[in-house]
Amino acid sequence: MSVQIDPRYMGRATMRRAAVALLVIGLLSLPALANSGGPPYLNSNGDPTAEYGCNCHNNGQISDRAVIMVTGVPIQYSPGEEYPLVIKVADAHVLAGDEGNTHAGFLMTSGGAGSFTWTDDQQIRIAEDSENDVSHSDTSDDGIWALTWISPTEDEGAVYFWLAGNAVNGDGAPGDDDYWNMLSFTVNAPGTLAEDDSSATLETRTVSVGAYDALFLIEESPEKEEEERQMRIADAVFSNGNQLYWASLVALIIGAVFQREILERRYDEGPEPLATELAYPQGIRRGIASLFALGVAITWTADGVNWFLSGTAYFCAAWAAYGVYRTILAARAPVKPKDML
Repeated sequence: MSVQIDPRYMGRATMRRAAVALLVIGLLSLPALANSGGPPYLNSNGDPTAEYGCNCHNNGQISDRAVIMVTGVPIQYSPGEEYPLVIKVADAHVLAGDEGNTHAGFLMTSGGAGSFTWTDDQQIRIAEDSENDVSHSDTSDDGIWALTWISPTEDEGAVYFWLAGNAVNGDGAPGDDDYWNMLSFTVNAPGTLAEDDSSATLETRTVSVGAYDALFLIEESPEKEEEERQMRIADAVFSNGNQLYWASLVALIIGAVFQREILERRYDEGPEPLATELAYPQGIRRGIASLFALGVAITWTADGVNWFLSGTAYFCAAWAAYGVYRTILAARAPVKPKDML
């Protein structure tokens, strides 16, 4: 006895399976899509993300490749005081000048002690499901956020901060090549340090976690060093080439002037005779121009102005002074018969 299955039933069953598969895929991808606007207060294990980490990345494994730094952290707080903080999250490889993840995010909590404020230009928001915590509102390309922590108005004892940060590739999925790390630090209660303690202990500090080489021994990659070396060579060639070009041009002009003077004396030639009533105004104009250019050149030299501009001013002053000399020669030149015709 054979049993026949209605094709319509088979079609509906296939559609139900497909719908269930799409639903599962959507649920799995939902955290990746939602968390791009800031991580949730609780991670996938139901623990606070800031204290236990964002275990949806890198198979839940913490990595020192994600570097977290916070600057401006006080040693102890004063009640109701504002403390500007700067958070930086980055891939250790990028800090060292290599290829790596360039998108970053964070979630920070002070355990409800005090409050946080920030300006509108910062990509920061109140953390999801927690009014006392803050997180990024969009993944950042530079991984830097500036905010202000306002300490409690009364002495509530030491304040403990927890911060989780990740450096991701920006593909929207929590893959194995997305790295996260955690940082915790404490701000002492008022009066922990006496007023007569050294000033260094009362200043703010930088706290950080991550790859030691990236934090303290950052070295540029060979490719980056070679690029900078080539740039230095190019700048040196351009600068030295300019100096040699203009120095050679000036030397040629001076050489041509000396050659002219020597040939004129050798063959008893000189400038064309110039009438006195024309020589005086011309000599005065050239003299004033020479003195003015010399004053400008000296002023620019004292002020450290570009060598090209200062050198040009000196050259103009010398050229105008030479013009005064040629004017005197022309005024003293004897009038020849051909000049009177």
